Amino acid sequence: MATPLGDFIRAKRDSIQPESLGLPDRDRRRSPGLRRSDLAARAGISVEYLTRIEQGRDRNPSIAVVNALADALSLDPSERNHVRYLSKITAGECSGHAQPAPPRRDVRPSVLETLRVLEPGIAMLTNRLGDILAHTSAFESVTTGTGLLDADNPNLTRYVFTDARARTFFADWDDVADEQAFDLWLAPSVDNSEWFTAELAPLAGLDFTRRLNRHEVPQRGVLRLNHPSGCSLELLRETLGLSADAQQLVVFLPADERTAQAVEQLRHQPQRLRAIS
Repeated sequence: MATPLGDFIRAKRDSIQPESLGLPDRDRRRSPGLRRSDLAARAGISVEYLTRIEQGRDRNPSIAVVNALADALSLDPSERNHVRYLSKITAGECSGHAQPAPPRRDVRPSVLETLRVLEPGIAMLTNRLGDILAHTSAFESVTTGTGLLDADNPNLTRYVFTDARARTFFADWDDVADEQAFDLWLAPSVDNSEWFTAELAPLAGLDFTRRLNRHEVPQRGVLRLNHPSGCSLELLRETLGLSADAQQLVVFLPADERTAQAVEQLRHQPQRLRAIS
């Protein structure tokens, strides 16, 4: 049975051209990417052992082996963090509940106060599964009319994959969809992630599961939005992880003066800070 770690290693190996690692492309291959034998040699492990890892028959490779594979694949820092996290998931170290359960939705008063201090900036608080737990008034102004906050318990991931309006609102919808799917791997526990994907997968369909299992670390560039009012926004994102709460505070900053002016116009109707319970 395949594992997240095995899926990632196989997908990454298939995406690498041998010449990019200084290896000769000895002959035409049926499948693309790096040969399993070449990766095993670079990592200093046997082909048989690498096969067991990729096929999920070895679920607990040592840290040294995981690091050797990361070196052999020339992973960047973000990819290295991801592969180490996947190794913990595969080994069962991240599961924290006997039964799948939804994540916490409560917000500490000091975190809410932080959002108040950020006014009139654009900011939201989410958990790792995309639930929007609180936000500033400017965030509501920027998302008004998009449908993102229409639900009683709005969830960014569900919105991206199941609301047709998201494909218009996010100018680079494909990139945003990749980000939201990837972030589910950073959920507080395996059980929480399974709880959410079991709910979302039937609604979002094969496109969601394909992105979830691709394990491609997103670049997270400028966020481009098409607001229903007709203005286009370009926003930079700064994310502050609140590890004790398994939540993250995301602050959006105008990337240019045109966006800053458009955001200012959208703020004309004052809104209050909203915590969603």
